[in-house]
Parts: sequence; C-alpha cells; structure tokens
Amino acid sequence: MNVFTDIGVIIILATVGGIIARLLKQPLISSYILMGVVAGPILHLIKDLSMVDVLSEIGIAFLLFIVGIELDFKKLKDIGAVATVGALIQMVLSFALGFIGLQLFGFSAVVSAYAGIILMFSSTMVVIKLLVDKSQLDTLHGRIIIGILLMQDVIAVIILSIIGHAGSEFSLSGLIWSIFLALMALGLAVFFSKILFPQLFRFAAKSQELFFLLSLSVCFAFALLFSVIGFSIAIGAFIAGLTLANLPYNLEIIAKVKSLRDFFATLFFVAMGIKLSFATLTGLFWPITLLLFLTVVVSPFLIFVITMFFGYNRRVAFLTAISLSQVSEFALIAVTLGQKIGHITQGFLSLTILVTLSSIFVTSYLVKYEDQFYRFSKPFLKKFDRLQGKKRKMEHLPVNSAHSCVLIGYDRVGYMILKSLRKIGRDVVVIDFNPDIINSLIEKKIPCIYGDVGDEEVIEKLSLKQVDLVISTIPSHQETTLLMTKVREVNKDARIIVTAYSVEDALEYYGKGADYVIVPHILGGKHAGILLETISTDIDKLILTKLEHIGELKNHQSRHAKHRRN
Repeated sequence: MNVFTDIGVIIILATVGGIIARLLKQPLISSYILMGVVAGPILHLIKDLSMVDVLSEIGIAFLLFIVGIELDFKKLKDIGAVATVGALIQMVLSFALGFIGLQLFGFSAVVSAYAGIILMFSSTMVVIKLLVDKSQLDTLHGRIIIGILLMQDVIAVIILSIIGHAGSEFSLSGLIWSIFLALMALGLAVFFSKILFPQLFRFAAKSQELFFLLSLSVCFAFALLFSVIGFSIAIGAFIAGLTLANLPYNLEIIAKVKSLRDFFATLFFVAMGIKLSFATLTGLFWPITLLLFLTVVVSPFLIFVITMFFGYNRRVAFLTAISLSQVSEFALIAVTLGQKIGHITQGFLSLTILVTLSSIFVTSYLVKYEDQFYRFSKPFLKKFDRLQGKKRKMEHLPVNSAHSCVLIGYDRVGYMILKSLRKIGRDVVVIDFNPDIINSLIEKKIPCIYGDVGDEEVIEKLSLKQVDLVISTIPSHQETTLLMTKVREVNKDARIIVTAYSVEDALEYYGKGADYVIVPHILGGKHAGILLETISTDIDKLILTKLEHIGELKNHQSRHAKHRRN
C-alpha cells in the first residue's frame, strides 16, 4: 500500500477506536494504541514500518512543540515546593526502583536505566484530559498535579536531549556536552523570543495564512537546526515552542497548530500500537508485571507520601497520586529514540508500549471511581497521617462559631447567593474546592472550608445537625446525590436546595427529597421575563437596572481576574 492508503487506514481505525472509547468513557490514547495493535500485529494492514517511523517522528515534534508553547513556569511557583523539590524526589526514587528492578532480572545497566526513565514520568496528555473531564483543573490537587507534570516535562526534555545526543554509548563527556548544548539552546530561545520574534509575528499577524506558515516555519527551522548539531528533531521542536511561549500571540499559535498536533499525535500513538510485537514479548512476563506494579502502585504511593510530607491533607495527596499512576508519552518517545540508536531492542519497546497501555487503562478507572477507592483505602492511608508536614491553612472557622446555613460552591451562582444570605444576616459557611476562592474568603474573614462534598471529612466539619439550610450550586450528579443522602441521615428537618443542569436531574432530585432545585437556564429565562415586564415601559428603571447589571458584571470580572493572577 502507498503512504496515502496507510495514513487513511490509520486515521479510519483511530476514528473507530475513538468513537468506541468515547462510548465506553475510556481515554482516547488507549484506543489509538489498541487500533495500532489491530492494524499491525493482528491484521497486518500496515507493512511499511519506515513510513510509520517518519509519521511517529513528526507526531513527536508537533507534540513537543505545543508542550513548549504551553509550558508556564509561573505555575510551579503557585504550588511551591511540592511541584519542584517533591517532583524531583519522586523522579529520583522512581528511577531507582525501575533501575534496580530490572537489574534483578539480569538486564544491562543501559536497559535498566530506560526502565527507570519509564517510571519517572506521568502522561501530561492523559492526566490533563482526565482533570478537564472532571472539572478539576482548578482544584488544589489539580494544581499540584499540573505543577508536578510541568517539572517532569522539563526533566524529560533534558533526558531526551541526552539520549538523542549520546550516540550508541553513554559517557560523562557526552552527558556534559549535551547539558551544555541544552543550556545554549535555551539561551538561543530566549534571544529569539525577546529580540526577533515579537516584531516578526506582529507583522505576520496581519495575515492569518502568513501567521500560520510562520509558526510552522519556526517549528521546522529549529527542528532542522538541532538535528544538524546532533539532537533529535523533537528537541528542536520543543525549543521552538519555548521561543514562542511568551509572545502575546501564543494562544493564537496554539489554536492554529493544535489540529496538526492532534493529527500527528494520533498517528504517533497508533504507530506505537503498530510497532508492538507480541513475538518479542516472550520471556518478559515478570519484567512487565514488575514495571506495571511499580507504575500503578508503588510510584503513586511515593507521590502520596511526598505530597503529605509537604503539608497537604490525605485526600489531596491521594487524588494527586492516583492521577499520576501511568506511563508518559515521554517514556514512549525516550524508548523509541533508544531503539533507534541501538540502546534497546524491539522487545523492550513492545514491553514499554504494553505497560503504557495497561497503566493508562488502570488510571482511567482509578480517577473515574476516585471517591470509592479513597473510602476503601482510607483505613490504610490513615496510618500515614503522622508523616504529614506543617498543615496548609485552607479554612477559616472561628472558634465557637456557629452556622445555620451551608453554601457549597461559591463561584458564579454561589457568589450571588452568599451576597443575599449575608444581606439578610444568615450565618453561612462556604465549601469550595478552588484554592484561590478559599484564600479570598479567608482574607475577608468569611467562614469557609476547602474541599468537596465527596470528602466525608469535610462533611463531618459542617455540623449538619445544627443547620437549617443547605444550598449546593455544584453540577456533579454523584456529589449532589451523596450530599442529600448525608444531610438527611443526620438532619431530616433541614431545607435542601440543589442545582441541576438538566430537567431529568431536577426531577430526580425532587424525588429524593430536595426542597427546591435550581435549574439555571429555566430560572434565568423566568427572571428575564419578570424583568422585562417591570422595565419595558419605564425608561428610568431600565437605565438603573442596566447600570446595576454592569456593576455586577465588572465585579464578577475583577474576581475572576484576581483568581487568575493568584
């Protein structure tokens, strides 16, 4: 088959796999690799592996190009030491586990080092996708995860530089030279990003077509330049991304290149499945089992302990750990480069692909049922509470304070509800899982607790027996149902007001005992109708309502801007 036919087969299979994955609520990356297995070792539809290698290399380049553009070192500062020192400790220990583990099976030091690299990193693509699906990017554990991933990405790129430049043998001089060239590359990126590219992209931005071509040209130019001096084109593409990261046009560049990234990244992951060779896995059952156990059990346990040591509570540490329990795409890239330069065999590449696929599959279930896994593991995890460092202050509950009302979810709708409740003199405690919001409430001396209603420890702090009103604005069906159950268990007289984003959920909540269900689009339409009746014939009232609304909008805007700055 020609190249066009091969690409067509890959894309069609990836699409079929993606549809099945969406229906089964599984990660897309797993489906792409599985479809690659179908196209390659099972049906043998793709026979030209040289074409697969070329497509894989382009996919890696675009993937790292976008990673470079999106890399934001400021996010490491937001969550402090755990994202830097903690991440480094985790990577060193994970590397040691992988290295020692394969040494016990008689593998060479070089191959064992690649096993250590496999365990060092978690998948940015998979984890971010899982966090977005559960709306957890702005939670405390979400930010810790992103910080750790950013630190891992930085170290991963350095390691990829070393592998790409080391040739057929590792040496101290080669290592030093690789680090020196990597630092020179970063200096070059800073020079271009500060001096040349701002003016060049300002000129090109007048034409969308030219803007797109210039973005691609920067990617390819750096990729070609770094390949000439001995690095892989993937490293050059990453450095190209770094040069564009601080431009005011970086979001536009990402938007325009993202489709190409997704296209070639899909080809890369399918290609990984195609290159899986079951025949080469003979005799590797126990190494595969060991690496998988270290990936989904031991390495997350290390992250759990490290996160607690840096002062975060048990639940935050647990959610952080299980989200990072998979092999990264960087590991696949590293092992692919390693095979290309002769460090490892096809069998070890197949081992890596199999461990990656299995760990992603396991992670998807761990995250999906995180609350159930946490409750099951809680008795065991409690034993490690003494390892917790200085606790982070994530609540404001004055001594001997009493509250008769609980508001769960402050942002958007909750902000206006709290304003109204305080206006009529109600004693309210606010629950939210956005750390910026909690810090803002603490500054204002408003009683608040960081967490979510899926955490039984947070429920226990609410003193539900004494409240007479519970209001929830959270969209999660599972957490809303759990909240109603917990409230009714201890307080049958409390009034419960919850929020639903579908008519079906609203009717279900009423059936389970909700006193009132807020359905935003219906309530908004009803409010708009009443408003129009009162202001449509009174121009003075219309102007007054308009000015009041503008004030509220600006207040919302300033709050969100402050949260983003924090």
